Amino acid sequence: MIAISKELRINEEIRCKEVRLVDDEGQQLGVMPPREAAKIAAEKGLDLVEVAPTAMPPVCRIMNYGKFKYEQSKKEREAKKNQKVITVKEVKLRPNIEENDFQTKARNAVKFLQSGDKVKVTIMFRGREITHPELGKNLCDRLAQEVQGFAKIEKEAKVEGRNMIMILAPVKE
Repeated sequence: MIAISKELRINEEIRCKEVRLVDDEGQQLGVMPPREAAKIAAEKGLDLVEVAPTAMPPVCRIMNYGKFKYEQSKKEREAKKNQKVITVKEVKLRPNIEENDFQTKARNAVKFLQSGDKVKVTIMFRGREITHPELGKNLCDRLAQEVQGFAKIEKEAKVEGRNMIMILAPVKE
């Protein structure tokens, strides 16, 4: 089927000197005035639809427009149904986090990754902690190591303002 824009001109809306006509079986019927093409479509009980308005001359097809629009909307609904929305979940850590807290955050990150979401790891620096970005980098590396089987690093750890940010994406099986 031909990929077609949202609003198509049909029947009397087609205003040009001549059109290239394709019938309902896909056969080329040649170049003719749109009035004549509309008459052929009407004889078959179908609509004349302009499918390629930018072509020279514009291409028109004889088809059942109502059925065509229904099929298109059905395809769009099906495509929307199969779409997976990826959200970004955030795990916030501090450079001097305790071991149990770190393990809890790592478990949460794994849970988010298993459900197909990306994880934004944020290490928040307070006061003079920002003078030791290597602590944050080590923490990011440790978390990446902890979730190794479930994620790959999409964006390396990088200092942005008072935070260090790393993004992990789920691994596709």
